[in-house]
Amino acid sequence: MQHDRDSLRDEVDALADGWRAEGLGEPLVAMLEVGKRAARLQGLVQQAVRADLADLGLTYAEFEVLTILRRAGSPYRLRPTDLTRKALLTSGGTSNVLQRLEKAGHVERGSDEGDGRGRWVRLTDDGLSVTERALTASGKAHEDLFGAVPPEKLRAAADALRAILAPLPPRR
Repeated sequence: MQHDRDSLRDEVDALADGWRAEGLGEPLVAMLEVGKRAARLQGLVQQAVRADLADLGLTYAEFEVLTILRRAGSPYRLRPTDLTRKALLTSGGTSNVLQRLEKAGHVERGSDEGDGRGRWVRLTDDGLSVTERALTASGKAHEDLFGAVPPEKLRAAADALRAILAPLPPRR
């Protein structure tokens, strides 16, 4: 593994060298590296997808909400609290995104007829159409971004990240 670390240096390695020079222990350096690389990877993915989403009139957060509703299956409807939990947004963030999506005609909100206090959010036909186009664009952007990485390395990275995330406490 040391050979891989020496031959495949990235911008985070320079930070890690500095942390080691400051006397930070290797376990903490590894934790910091995971966080920095995960943030860098997320930034690259969002950058790759953002232009195509903007062409569709969507932000990355709006895209996330639309895809969550799409994955819910027909009738593409969820309660706002479920949507907030799955989107990893705050309730205020979800509310802002839903307002923009509703104004654009991509979602509609309504009351649960069986429970007067219950609410739901549903994809409109236009929302489903734009979601499908956005998913296609996202898939292409991911393929362009990760195309040079061998599939077995991607699988190993996905599995390693799962192993890191699994024991962590759930998001509050």
